[in-house]
Amino acid sequence: MVEKNKFNFIYKRFAYTFLLWIGISFGFSGCKKDDAEVLPGEETGPYELKTPRNFGDYIIPADNPLTKEGVALGRMLFYEKKLSNNNTISCASCHQQEKAFTDGKALSPGSESILGKRSTMSLANLLWAKRFFWDARATSLEQQALIPIQDPVEMHQTLEQAVAKLQQTAEYPTKFKLVFGSDVITAENIAKALAQFERILISADSKYDRYLAKKYQPTPQELNGESLFFTHPIAGSLRGGNCGDCHGGFLTTLGNFHNNGLDTDFADIGLEVTTGKATDKGKFKAPTLRNIALTAPYMHDGRFQTLEEVLDHYNEHVQMSTTLDPLIIQASNETSAPGAPIKLFLTDQEKKDIISFLHLLTDSTFITDNRFSDPFKK
Repeated sequence: MVEKNKFNFIYKRFAYTFLLWIGISFGFSGCKKDDAEVLPGEETGPYELKTPRNFGDYIIPADNPLTKEGVALGRMLFYEKKLSNNNTISCASCHQQEKAFTDGKALSPGSESILGKRSTMSLANLLWAKRFFWDARATSLEQQALIPIQDPVEMHQTLEQAVAKLQQTAEYPTKFKLVFGSDVITAENIAKALAQFERILISADSKYDRYLAKKYQPTPQELNGESLFFTHPIAGSLRGGNCGDCHGGFLTTLGNFHNNGLDTDFADIGLEVTTGKATDKGKFKAPTLRNIALTAPYMHDGRFQTLEEVLDHYNEHVQMSTTLDPLIIQASNETSAPGAPIKLFLTDQEKKDIISFLHLLTDSTFITDNRFSDPFKK
């Protein structure tokens, strides 16, 4: 009898230990990304990013590699209105695909219908950017992604509130677990997912790109516009539009910040907000001009409605101030008297040619690519 009870004790102890081990094992495996549920039709694994060679090098953070599931989650979050305080707007409200991820407004209303003070920037080719917003207040896409959510004029929501709302949904915990290995949602992982999606927003299939690939022959007007666009003028010897000094390269932006002569004094001091340097007063980021024909109105405050108005500004309405960019001061197609107003002296035909070239930068594929579209629309 004693031997039988001893056997039962040993057996029960072994069974208990074995079951406990199984439970612990499953508990730990539940934290693994690989064990997250993959729904039918859901793709996982590294995201194969195809980039134009002539766009140059780029860096993807080691702690946020592109994955198919990460990009898919970021796309959902980009169109997710729960990221705003009253569930009325998403990132896509101001960054609309059909307008090359702008919204056609000089200033955009936030979730409380309060207008912001700057125009919406295009999101094309952010993979190659190093500083973000008109005033460089963010230095990574991950940092950039969380700023509009918290801005009281934009989405007006704390990160804690945003996280809590997503955590309470049926689908997002599972999606986050698939991407990051945990169904506990964090602000950091919201930022990482959004950044993954924004990194794939590549615009590189315009007529200009086809021309560079010898698949499109521009008209004489477009070719002359290209030459003028990229040429810094030398009075009396070389005619140019001086556009490429700020919007150079295949990306049509060098990522720098300039005072481009909009005002003599500045209600919005631009880059100075970020750097604290008076020498940066009135400087704003030179944005990409890809899809520029789709992204009116123009400038950081949306003051110009047409490309014609933009060229008229640079041609004859540049305003002098202490931080006006020397590249603008030095550029003219004719010799002016000392102290005379700064003018480019482009002809009407030259302005038309430059605008013709700018239309070459429209990428119809970019604005219709289903990979970038609203995943909630069936």
